[in-house]
Amino acid sequence: MNTIAEFKEFIWNFYHNNKRDFAWRNIDNPYYIVVSEIMLQQTQTARVVTKYEEFIVAFPHFQALAAATLRDVLSVWQGLGYYRRARFLHQLAQKVVSDHKGSLPQDLQILQTFPGIGPNTAGSICAFAFNQPTVFIETNIRTVFIESFFRDKNNVSDKELLPLIAAALDHDNPREWYYALMDYGVFLKSCQINPSRKSAHYTKQSKFEGSNRQIRARILKIITEKENVAHHDLLHIINKDVERVNHIINELISESFIKKTVNDIYFIP
Repeated sequence: MNTIAEFKEFIWNFYHNNKRDFAWRNIDNPYYIVVSEIMLQQTQTARVVTKYEEFIVAFPHFQALAAATLRDVLSVWQGLGYYRRARFLHQLAQKVVSDHKGSLPQDLQILQTFPGIGPNTAGSICAFAFNQPTVFIETNIRTVFIESFFRDKNNVSDKELLPLIAAALDHDNPREWYYALMDYGVFLKSCQINPSRKSAHYTKQSKFEGSNRQIRARILKIITEKENVAHHDLLHIINKDVERVNHIINELISESFIKKTVNDIYFIP
C-alpha cells in the first residue's frame, strides 16, 4: 500500500464483500462483548462460537455470572482450555457488580484494573462495546499491518505498527473498522504463511499433548465433573509422574482454583 487512504479503501472494499458474521458482532451489550473477547484470547473463532452461545444462556448477564460458583463457571467453560480466563471472567463480573453497580465502565484505564484485562483487551472492549476510537493490536490486526506495510521486513515491533493503526483508524465507525481488519487478517492467514511470524513478538505455541497445561486442564475437568476427588483417586486417573502431578495440584491450590480438605479430598470452591 502506498498511502493510508489507499489502505483504508482496500480494507473496506474487502470487508464489504467478505465480512464474517458472529453472534457477538453488531451488538452493544457490554457483557456479551466481554465474554467474547475473553473467550477469543488464544482460541480460534470456530471453537468459541458454540461455547459462547452456551455460556450466555447459562449466565445471561454480569449479575448471573457474579452469583455463580467457580465450579459452575468452569463446568460451562470446559472445552475452551486456559481455565484462568474463566476465573478472570468470573472475578471481573463480581467486580462489575460489587464496585460498578452492574455496569461495565467505559473508561480504558479503569478496565485495565480488571482481572485478565490488559491494554489491548481493554481497547478492544471499548471499541466493540462502546464504539470508541481506541488504538489496540491483536494477532489479526498485526498480520494485516505487517503484510501491508512491512512485507519485506522481519522482526517488526508493535511500536512500529501502533502509529499506523492509529493513523488508519476510522473515528466515525471504529467498531466496524476493526471487524474489517480482523476479517482481512483471517483471510491472509488462510492463503499464506502467517505474516505475524515477521513480528518481533511472535512465539510459537508449545505442544499441548503431554504438557503440564494438558494435565492441569484434565485435573480441573475431573474435579469439576466429580465435585470432589480423593488425592489417591486423582493420581490414579491422571496416571502420570506422581511428583509432576503433585506439583501441578499444588499450583492449582496456590491459585485458589481448587481446595483440599484435611482428608485429602479436592474440590472447586
